[in-house]
Amino acid sequence: MTPPKNKGRRVIKINAISQANLIKLMLYGTMTCKELAEETGLHYVTVLQYTRELHAFGAAHICLWEKDKRGRDSIRVYKIGEGKDAKRQRMTGAERQARSRSKRYNIEMNQRMAA
Repeated sequence: MTPPKNKGRRVIKINAISQANLIKLMLYGTMTCKELAEETGLHYVTVLQYTRELHAFGAAHICLWEKDKRGRDSIRVYKIGEGKDAKRQRMTGAERQARSRSKRYNIEMNQRMAA
């Protein structure tokens, strides 16, 4: 039975189509939330909300972490299905300090060479 205002017209539910497309793309677990938003046409914040809720209910898991431009594991890649979340790689305090020292040393050397 169709609603009276929609007689003779086909009802297309855009939200359901977008969600189905999102879940289809998440089956492979190779796309970040930003890429999912571009592919589905959904807003980035909406994709974040959907993936967060799927993860909270156990319907999706984090299959890997991608590095941001600073080299930190902060970009989640979700995959549909039950599974354990991938672990983040964390730097120890000594590694962070060594990287900071080498960065500072390189900056000083560049300034000396330029002067």
